[in-house]
Amino acid sequence: QVQLVESGGGLVQPGGSLRLSCTTSGNIFSINTMGWYRQAPGKQRELVARIGSGGSTYAADSVKGRFTISRDNAKNTVYLQMNNLKPEDTAVYYCKAAGRYAGSWSPFDYWGQGTQVTVSS
Repeated sequence: QVQLVESGGGLVQPGGSLRLSCTTSGNIFSINTMGWYRQAPGKQRELVARIGSGGSTYAADSVKGRFTISRDNAKNTVYLQMNNLKPEDTAVYYCKAAGRYAGSWSPFDYWGQGTQVTVSS
């Protein structure tokens, strides 16, 4: 079993910053891709950014230049630094990790529980 624990959400004014963290633990052999998704009320969940095991990154056009994804492989942790936040960034942010279990090497794919980010004055 694998667990993802997110932290760092909250209420921030437009133009402000937040940093989200997501730590993965459990029966892990390796973690390949880690990513952040978000879901606003009445909308579908969308990919915000993802990062591969080697550090290659992808960010959605809507957040490029404002959000930065990074990871600490030693801590099995992925971060999302969010700067210049806008009201349209308001959503529940979910962490996702894909990798392989220790022992069996079977693939896994898990979501975190979500953390609320609200951008409002």
